[in-house]
Amino acid sequence: MQDPGTPAPPMSALSHSSVAPQERPSTVGPTASTQPSKASVTLVSTKSKKTGSLGNVHRMRRIIAEDAEWSLAIVPLLTELCIQHIVKNFAKNPILKQLLPEHQQKVLSHLSTDLPLEVTANLIEDENYWRRCCMQRWPVCHVARHGGSWKHMFFERHLENLLKHFIPGTTDPAVILNLVPLCKNYVRRIRMDQFLPPVRLPHTPRTGDQSDSGSEGDMDEPDTDHYQLGDLVAGLSYLEELDLVYGVKDCGMNFEWNLFLFTFQDCQSLAATIKACHTLKVFRLTRSKVDDDKARILIRSLLDHPALEELDLSHNLIGDRGARGAAKLLSHSRLRVLNLANNQVRAPGAQSLAHALAHNTNLISLNLRLNCIEDEGGQALAHALQTNKCLTTLHLGGNELSEPTATLLSQVLAFNTTLTSINLSCNHIGLDGGKQLLEGMTDNKTLLEFDLRLSDVAQESEYLIGQALCANREAARQRALNPSHFMSSMTANVLENSAG
Repeated sequence: MQDPGTPAPPMSALSHSSVAPQERPSTVGPTASTQPSKASVTLVSTKSKKTGSLGNVHRMRRIIAEDAEWSLAIVPLLTELCIQHIVKNFAKNPILKQLLPEHQQKVLSHLSTDLPLEVTANLIEDENYWRRCCMQRWPVCHVARHGGSWKHMFFERHLENLLKHFIPGTTDPAVILNLVPLCKNYVRRIRMDQFLPPVRLPHTPRTGDQSDSGSEGDMDEPDTDHYQLGDLVAGLSYLEELDLVYGVKDCGMNFEWNLFLFTFQDCQSLAATIKACHTLKVFRLTRSKVDDDKARILIRSLLDHPALEELDLSHNLIGDRGARGAAKLLSHSRLRVLNLANNQVRAPGAQSLAHALAHNTNLISLNLRLNCIEDEGGQALAHALQTNKCLTTLHLGGNELSEPTATLLSQVLAFNTTLTSINLSCNHIGLDGGKQLLEGMTDNKTLLEFDLRLSDVAQESEYLIGQALCANREAARQRALNPSHFMSSMTANVLENSAG
């Protein structure tokens, strides 16, 4: 008999639940699965309160979780949940300095590199984060060229990329100026190998013009000059180096000569910019067709500059007048490196430089490679070295020098104690000139590099000079290791190697 207090189960429930799972006929098609779904399914079996004919009836109940991926085994800590929330909402609510150091590192390691610079520039100092930003953006990263700082590298290269693609009259200047407050403390150098000119409409062809190379004669200056650096440089508090080339890369079939034109307006604007930048230490303007007039404008703005140490105007069109301006700069600045290689300096310009060099106490490197100073200019420089006590590197390669210059230089080398490197390659020193230089090297104990390649010097002379240089290098190494006993132990060895 059925307990009157127990309600009778419906017939449909009895018919379905009385069959155990393993006894049910397998009439289900191939799409059926015995595995539980993502929403975890739990089968709960309950026995009836009283045993009877229906005591073994299993009542099936399915529980569906609200989160399909929830599992009790991977419940995260509250700290991790907070860090995930901070990372997810960092662009809207940047919370970093309020966290403990270990939590800061976790947040920084998970932050996206695509966050706005307005958020990250002055907030994040972690080098690992900026390293990830650089590596993701540029395939090749030479962080040593940027002072070893990944953050400096990111902002310097980011600013350079904006400048290289700036089109005057088309690009909004605010694109660059809005970046200044964010990068002013991190940009130490600007290296530009491209300045785009303004976009100009094509010229209307003139009647009867049959020339296929009309662009070669079209040297008219553009209607609007290149981007002016004045406002940008004025906002960079720690700028130390400017390396500029006024030209266009990958111009292809759109080549025109005025794409490589450094205009007078560009020159005057740049001169005012570098004059006002009192932190500037290195200024390079190469491959930009700078002639004497423009060189003198630039040099005039650098007179009495408080910080300039290196001036590089190589691969331009500077002649004797520009060289005289550079000579004046040597007397009115703290310049340590001057590079006028591959210009049009001749003997008068070299004589002006020599006169300034004779009384200079700061310059350590002078590069006049690929000019045409000839023996008259070379001898003037050799005379200057008799009184100069600071120059260590002199490059006179490819200047049509011959035996008279070599003879005078050999006399200088006999007693000069500051020069460590001389380059006379690609000249016409000749056999007798080589012998003269060898005699000067016999008494020299400081020269470490002497390049005479392609100067018509006998191989025997080159070999003996090389032996003397090796002895000098060994002497320099010993002097660095043991300065007090250097002279007594090494002088005899130097003389012996030089003579042998």
